[in-house]
Amino acid sequence: MKKIIYILFSVVLLAGFLSSCSKDSLEPTLAQAKAVEGSINTVDDVYGLLFGAYDRLTATGYYGRDYIIWGEVRADNCFSNGNSGRFVADARMDYTDASGLCWDECYRVIASANIVIGIDEGSIEGDADVLSHYKGQAYALRAMAHFDLLRYYGQQHTGGTLGIPYITVYKGEDYAPPRNTITECKTMIEADIASAITNMNPALDDGSKELFTHWAAHALKSRVAIYFGDWATAITASQAVINSQNYSIIPEAGFVDYWKSDGGVNSIFELAYSNVDNNNINGLQQIYRGSSYGDVEGLQDLYDAFDVGDVRASPEMIGPDPDPDLISPKPYTNLGKYPSALYNDNIALFRYEEVILNYAEALFRTGDSPGALVQLNLITANRGAVAHVAPVDEDMILLERRRELCFEGMRFHDLVRTGRDIPFPHPLQQTHGGPAYGSFNLAFPIPRVEMEANANMVQNTGY
Repeated sequence: MKKIIYILFSVVLLAGFLSSCSKDSLEPTLAQAKAVEGSINTVDDVYGLLFGAYDRLTATGYYGRDYIIWGEVRADNCFSNGNSGRFVADARMDYTDASGLCWDECYRVIASANIVIGIDEGSIEGDADVLSHYKGQAYALRAMAHFDLLRYYGQQHTGGTLGIPYITVYKGEDYAPPRNTITECKTMIEADIASAITNMNPALDDGSKELFTHWAAHALKSRVAIYFGDWATAITASQAVINSQNYSIIPEAGFVDYWKSDGGVNSIFELAYSNVDNNNINGLQQIYRGSSYGDVEGLQDLYDAFDVGDVRASPEMIGPDPDPDLISPKPYTNLGKYPSALYNDNIALFRYEEVILNYAEALFRTGDSPGALVQLNLITANRGAVAHVAPVDEDMILLERRRELCFEGMRFHDLVRTGRDIPFPHPLQQTHGGPAYGSFNLAFPIPRVEMEANANMVQNTGY
């Protein structure tokens, strides 16, 4: 069910004081905080406020489009053809500090989450366990938004030590928070995830898959752990999701149809869209295909990575764009993921298949190659792909992740977290030149408006 009423309530409630950028996103004023305090009196009010954070995740500048597309065009899965002028600079990895690049969107999610986290339980009418569950969701959202900022703005792949400002309170005294170190950010992300897991009771989890749940927090923990190479944590977090027995891998016969529906058996957390609440032509559907936009195409190198008969590269998933208005059909268009012409597809942020792949990699990294092979082949067995054979290596892990998660924004992060240069197999289509690991443009520039508003902010090298 799409919870439009609560989303609309939270947007109306917050629109007047969480819409500004830069310092207001990081440190809302005390007067604004008091305005919220006067409006939140019951557990239902907190529920509505929480949906403000979820709604901000769906923005085109965040998971509604851009954050996912960056992970594809900045790597070797996709390129921008410039059909409507979108994602041209992103595909070149050529930015200036005038670019916003999800900074405001992420900090607005964080601001909303901080309001919920900071609520005095004694002042709220209603079930205390439910309120704790909502706070757990807010902790998960805060952790994820900071993690997402860190992945693109942090210096972890450019030779530096700085991360991003980690904002944990909704207050109005400090307008100039400095950048925390990467290590500090990691520690605080992990602490927030731990608080999320502690606060959320699985018995209170929403069944729609459109809200963070106890098990989604474990999936987030698994994703964060493999990013930082914390393999023991990745194993325990992945096992928690697997042992919950709440999810299963979509079988080959249902893979194509899964993307046409919401809340499949493999879905752990997805963003809600509907016929009346969506990004319309500015969402993923239009940017991947069609004659009006269709700026982001798959590369042949991606298509060639699949085995013959793999459902993930079937004509329903990757193939020539069928739009009759196209003068020249695009041969490797993403047809299968986010397919609805009504723009109402939910966007899956955490799928069970990713957890299985995280688990496989963590087993491999800790010396259990046989166990890793078993997990990898749970995926191939359900995709019509050729089973992997020993020995397992990093290339095999990254290949299966590429095939399963393509068009979902994961590829860039998988390459850089493993210390790899960005591949450059198609120089006539790719325009970023294949930057080496450590290049300055693997990190985004801190936005100019933030630099001008915050005397303690330090710009990334190269900008």
